[in-house]
Amino acid sequence: MESEGDTDALPLSCLATTGSLLGLPGVIADQPYSLTAIARKGANIGFVSKEAFNSLMQSEQCLMAKILQVLAAEVRSARLAITQG
Repeated sequence: MESEGDTDALPLSCLATTGSLLGLPGVIADQPYSLTAIARKGANIGFVSKEAFNSLMQSEQCLMAKILQVLAAEVRSARLAITQG
């Protein structure tokens, strides 16, 4: 994955594993996702529209807590990468 806006930045990379969610910040902030991803051969990828995601968030309240945990983990991981790199 790499940042689109910063041409001098080093590419970011992470390994998305089973159940990984990509693009959450973009969906929640209603902005384009700022990273790109490359799928490995044999990967199974799904897409959930913003409308379906928002509907699911409203109908499944426990999902909101899980999404917040995922976002918090992403922030924590990004902070570690910044301070260690």
